[in-house]
Amino acid sequence: MKKNLSVLFLALFAFAFSQKKWSLQECVDYAAKNNLQVISNQYNASLQSKNVDIARRDALPGISGNINNLTNFGNTQGFQGSIGRNDYFSNSASLGANVSVYNNGRIRKSAEKSQYDLDASLLDVEKTKNDISLQIAQQYLQVLLNKEVKKITDEAVANAEKVLKRAKITTEVGTTPKTVEAEATAGLAREKQRQKSAEIDIQRSLFNLATLLQLKEYQNFDVEEVILPGALDAPLTSSENIVDKAFENQPQVKAAETRILSAKKQIEIAKTAYYPTISANAGVGTNYFDSFSSSNSQKFFNQYKDNFYQQVSLAANIPIFNKGITKLHVEQAKISENIARNTAEMQKQEVRQNVQKAYFDANANYEIYLSALESEKSAKLALDFAEKSYEAGRTTIYDLNTARNNYVNAQGSVSQAKYNYIFSTKLLNFYAGIPLSL
Repeated sequence: MKKNLSVLFLALFAFAFSQKKWSLQECVDYAAKNNLQVISNQYNASLQSKNVDIARRDALPGISGNINNLTNFGNTQGFQGSIGRNDYFSNSASLGANVSVYNNGRIRKSAEKSQYDLDASLLDVEKTKNDISLQIAQQYLQVLLNKEVKKITDEAVANAEKVLKRAKITTEVGTTPKTVEAEATAGLAREKQRQKSAEIDIQRSLFNLATLLQLKEYQNFDVEEVILPGALDAPLTSSENIVDKAFENQPQVKAAETRILSAKKQIEIAKTAYYPTISANAGVGTNYFDSFSSSNSQKFFNQYKDNFYQQVSLAANIPIFNKGITKLHVEQAKISENIARNTAEMQKQEVRQNVQKAYFDANANYEIYLSALESEKSAKLALDFAEKSYEAGRTTIYDLNTARNNYVNAQGSVSQAKYNYIFSTKLLNFYAGIPLSL
């Protein structure tokens, strides 16, 4: 009975999954949690977080204990050259603590640098999520475009079937030759071929999206139907304000700027080697000694008590000459800062170019969209005239099929231009700090 219930539960779960249609937000959220590259970057950030903890704990005192046991058997040569037995057992125990008193802020600065490195690593995670989100949004729109193209081909197939039905009737009554029916049959076959290609394009785009999501099962994967606006607004007149906002919110820019702060802190850390360091030490200990050849050895705990000692020390390490290595470390740190600054400029340049490209594409795709609308309007008018002329017997079925093919192509061009423009505007909104949505 339990086995049957388990099988039923799994079947219901699989059925529910197969019926699920994913929204764009669900796709983005799933990738943010499960994408292997994102997870890898999160592990790197976790490692960096441990470095922060290690750097901060350097300021705490260190405490250690030590126990040593030694047994010696055999002959030993004395100071005057005599040789005799030297058998004994010794034991010692100690407990010590040490703490850094002064190091010119090296420990604090190291902790601050580690925190900057952690912040940069977390921003790298966000950068990876953003890159994957953009790829998912683009592929999601491709699925919607292919579905819209499929609807266009469905309509074209329905119209071709009507033309074939009429051609069969007119051919049977003898008003049109057999070639009309043959061409109508060929026209329907062409439209069905285009319909099948559209179906395959849908499955291919769904497969590509499932691959981006790294889903193990993709056969039943599907996305939600999204109603997009029928009319599209013109793009913005300028991209400069978007560039400024992108510099403020894009994680790759913020990560590069954070790494500049980390590099500057490394210079400060390197300079601390010019200054003395002071450390304090404290300890307690005792020892025990037993000569096997002597009968006067005290008992273990008596010796431990009598030999108990305490010590406190304060040590200073003053750098005098270390072959110029500290100076070279400082120069290396300054070079690293210059590299970080150059990297930040490169990131800004890349973001600026991406925004400008998205802005250019948005304007270009909008112009293409408007041209495609005019072409669709003209193709529809030509098709209407062709249908009326064909029904009146003043034009051939070849002319009708050509007009219908032109109209279907014009519809596809409108859909392609519309989705290209939508993605360009969503990309611009993304750079402006607006989350991806449809």
